[in-house]
Amino acid sequence: MAKKLTCELPAGVILEDGTIYNGHGFGSPGAVFGEIVFNTAMTGYQEVLTDPSYHGQMVTFTYPLIGNYGVSAGAGESEQVHSRALVVREGHNSGSNCSAEKGLAQWLWEEGVTAVSGIDTRALTRRIRSRGAMRAVVYWGEFTEAEIKARLQGTPAMAGADLAAKVTCAEPYELQFLKGKWRVVAVDYGIKRSILKRLGASGCNVTVVPAAATATEILALEPDGVFLSNGPGDPAPLVYAAETVRDILGKVPVFGICLGHQILSQALGLETFKLKFGHRGANHPVKNLDSGRVEITSQNHGFAVKLPAALGAHLEPAGSGSVFFQAPPAAELVLETGAGAAAVSHLNLYDGTVEGIRCLDVPAFSVQYHPEASPGPHDARYLFDDFVRLMKTAADA
Repeated sequence: MAKKLTCELPAGVILEDGTIYNGHGFGSPGAVFGEIVFNTAMTGYQEVLTDPSYHGQMVTFTYPLIGNYGVSAGAGESEQVHSRALVVREGHNSGSNCSAEKGLAQWLWEEGVTAVSGIDTRALTRRIRSRGAMRAVVYWGEFTEAEIKARLQGTPAMAGADLAAKVTCAEPYELQFLKGKWRVVAVDYGIKRSILKRLGASGCNVTVVPAAATATEILALEPDGVFLSNGPGDPAPLVYAAETVRDILGKVPVFGICLGHQILSQALGLETFKLKFGHRGANHPVKNLDSGRVEITSQNHGFAVKLPAALGAHLEPAGSGSVFFQAPPAAELVLETGAGAAAVSHLNLYDGTVEGIRCLDVPAFSVQYHPEASPGPHDARYLFDDFVRLMKTAADA
């Protein structure tokens, strides 16, 4: 007999600042605590929920209709749900899509994930934007308000926590692809399946190693290139990862995405900081300073790379009436690092934050956004080909 997917028990969201939003529960009953964030993507809810970069967070979708095309095994970015909870305006359990294997509510029940529907997600998102990402509880069931608030105050903040260690693989493993020619070692800080697929489609065979792998262990595999993956949380405590990358720079080409971008930046001597409410969605405009093109990108990060003050002075708002930043010429955003000169290659046009770094004296580059972008957009997939060209150049040298 199928289990009920909803019930009449109270459900809702309580923020750290005391704001309460009432709704009705679906998925699995319970009270879940963590940092609450919002995502502006219109599709890809299964990819978001299974993305290891969301480990420890609770996701609110700004798009009002979630669950309308079901879920399927092939769409997951990992083997499990990493988001602690889901908050939506209108949740559906439809499985009528030709590729769907079950409905969202059924899947969340089976995965033990708590979700709440019927929330005014516009008001919740505006609250997060004005007050910043904060701790919250998503609940449905019989809980007293006093009990919930007491547990909420004891919930640890994300800043300072090494979450990559919680989602990385336990042992190295290999992936062989039909087009495989280049040997790539991917350091797993919380890697997504779609990234591995894109590396394979670009002609790479991949050996995935744990986040704590040393430079000696990585170089012993004789890679043509090293990939630094995405992952959750604060990059600041990942000192061991930055040290590993520092010891690799100049020996093999390096390509980093998201958390990997932040770790490469730390290895170059740059600092990171926590954004007020992060960048999460599939519609973020990023300017490629090398080509002058603006790319629409998929993003998921709550921390960013801090520019040195001398370079930050070049980032000025576009002017009266505009919400975008005017990106300065690339020549004005070159800095000296421990690995030689490096250039800021990409900038976010919403807030001017660093979206890409390219080393000029060693073969290494990284981007803050997700060029594999499952389910999309695919404006930045060329970066995987850039990585292959970098490896080819190094091999021909």
